[in-house]
Amino acid sequence: MDIVQKKKIGLIVIILAIALSIPLFVTKPYYIHVITMCLLWAYLASSWNLFCGFAGQLSLGHGIFTAVGAYVTIMLFNDFNISPWIGMFAGGAAAVLLSTLIGYPTFKLRGAYYALATVAIGSGVMVLIENTMTLGPFHVGGAEGLIVRLMGNAPAYLQFMSKVPYYYLALAMLVIVVVFSYWLKNSRLGFYLSALKEDEDAAAALGINVRNAKLVAAAYSAFFTAIGGVFYAMLIRYLEPMAIAGPMMSNEMVFLAVVGGSGTVFGPVVGGITLHAISEVIQFYFSDMAQGLHLFIYGLIVVFVIMFKPQGIIDILQKYYNRFLGISDRGEDESSVS
Repeated sequence: MDIVQKKKIGLIVIILAIALSIPLFVTKPYYIHVITMCLLWAYLASSWNLFCGFAGQLSLGHGIFTAVGAYVTIMLFNDFNISPWIGMFAGGAAAVLLSTLIGYPTFKLRGAYYALATVAIGSGVMVLIENTMTLGPFHVGGAEGLIVRLMGNAPAYLQFMSKVPYYYLALAMLVIVVVFSYWLKNSRLGFYLSALKEDEDAAAALGINVRNAKLVAAAYSAFFTAIGGVFYAMLIRYLEPMAIAGPMMSNEMVFLAVVGGSGTVFGPVVGGITLHAISEVIQFYFSDMAQGLHLFIYGLIVVFVIMFKPQGIIDILQKYYNRFLGISDRGEDESSVS
């Protein structure tokens, strides 16, 4: 094992050690909740990135997958007492089915047309949820939302009295989606998606089945996004249609991934953690000064990053990472060059 590999492993170990030890030093439930939400948004941005970032598609309706995963899981739990640990896979499967049904007619669209189609579908799903009180034996709740049935401290039902278990669950989910993103990016499908992102017509001319590649990647993205919706539901313990399926949910995933570095493995993670933390700080200090001021400041930060660092925040960190490893900008080992 060379020195570069040792440095990479050492850095990963240090980051994981710090992440695992945070609850030992941060004891206030509010701060643990904020950090957990940062990890969750990093997870959701990474889930969006699995398809949209790697394949260059702009989906503005990914909130439908968080909603489908959450609603299916909570309805099974509330009405049939099926544990969310089991129900989340049913919710994920429902999201995969929905992504496939949506994908067949819309993947022929490109650019703004595809983005508009996702907005229309997302709005339609949210309207359906808001106007549906019952669906067969299931209670949906309509515009009033759906309250998660409380079980107290019940780990078997994904409910805890403390915020700490939720933190570790969010951390585990983030690690899983990052590892999966790394695998996907370096797999054959990942190379197909990169080709589609560069030039879809050229990729098709080379023999890549464009529709199948998009369907598989979209299914991965929908499944992971749905699991994130389930976690959100169990953490907040209430499903409000606008919050779980509305444009804010979808747009936030896009902002975090793009600002962090869309199409990279760690960009959405950096964007999710950094921007959500900044959003919480701004909201804490500026929300009382003027109505909507915190949103204006947050929007300015997003615009400035996109304008001056279109590759994302990860591009800045990449330079320091390469310097730490002893790699030049050309990708050469500086120690061997010298």
